Amino acid sequence: MKKKYYFSELIEEVSERNSDLKFGLDNIVGVTIEKGLIPTIANLTQTALDKFYLVKPETFVYNPRTHGVRLGMGYNNSENTYITSWNNVAFIVKQEAKDILNPEFLWLYFNRSEWDRETNYYAWGSSTIVFSWNNFLSLSIELPNIDEQNKVVDYYKIVQNRIELKQKINDNLLATAQAIYKSWFVDYAPFNSSCPENWSNGCVEDIADFFDSVRKPLSSLERADMERIYPYYGAVSIVDFVDDYLFDGEYLLVSEDGIYVVDENGHPLLQHITGKFWANNHAHILKGKSGFTEDSLYLFLSNTNMAPIVTGAAQPKINQANLKSFPIVIPDEKTLASFNQMIAPLFDKRLSNESEIKHLEELKDLMLTKLTH
Repeated sequence: MKKKYYFSELIEEVSERNSDLKFGLDNIVGVTIEKGLIPTIANLTQTALDKFYLVKPETFVYNPRTHGVRLGMGYNNSENTYITSWNNVAFIVKQEAKDILNPEFLWLYFNRSEWDRETNYYAWGSSTIVFSWNNFLSLSIELPNIDEQNKVVDYYKIVQNRIELKQKINDNLLATAQAIYKSWFVDYAPFNSSCPENWSNGCVEDIADFFDSVRKPLSSLERADMERIYPYYGAVSIVDFVDDYLFDGEYLLVSEDGIYVVDENGHPLLQHITGKFWANNHAHILKGKSGFTEDSLYLFLSNTNMAPIVTGAAQPKINQANLKSFPIVIPDEKTLASFNQMIAPLFDKRLSNESEIKHLEELKDLMLTKLTH
């Protein structure tokens, strides 16, 4: 049986500041609307860090400014202490309330889409939309008993640990594929350490078909009432889920514009996608051709320095014309077929793991929706 509590009974604001400057720039964290603590990207070298709030273990942080979308929140489930800007609100579960509320259960509660809708409903303002601390404290929550909360948290951790294990396996699979690529096409180990003369010079358009014309952006308002069935991809990740799809199969998505379009080595940011999905106009949509599979195309592009074709300062961009014409060395047909055969099992296993990860993420979402039922 569940019991109703107001947040004012359960949580309290953290006012302890970094007054002794024990924590510096490397310890600053902000929050995201995807729910997490992240290192800040702002330039704070001239900022008075002594006014920043301490974010000790089991401390929550939220940004009252919602921008009319979702509430940026994070939770420190580590053993480390961080600091966060005074523009954020830091809070904890009251010590006397821990017998009735597990902080990690509360964090799961905050990750529900229903929570975002509720906080957005009570937020107010015109140019700046704010969900104030007083608004927060006035809301209520229905809690199962602490034993039920602990069971939910434990099961959620089992699923999350499984996801993390699969992700580590995928990291190792990709590292193995990258090592094979380097051996063949950087060190030329199978070819007496030199580039074979029968390889040709071409460009990306010679090895990839483009499907950018199929892309279709959807606004947040258009997506708001859709069922969350198919992933909706942006430049570098899943942005949302929608009730229809534009693509079905295996594709590569190459970041076209956004905060970043290449990594620190100038390599393009890629997503290797399989299944049904929708994509907006912030990523180029490619499939391999002329003997290139999506696997080999991924490795060739992910190891190519494309920084020279990035345009724009405030908004970096790799436009389609520049990407299509970017020069690339193309191996002979026999070599490419042998390479494809070698890396295919690695990518097949990786995509299989990605499919399992997707199902586990869906299970997590289902668990979150049932927290209040």
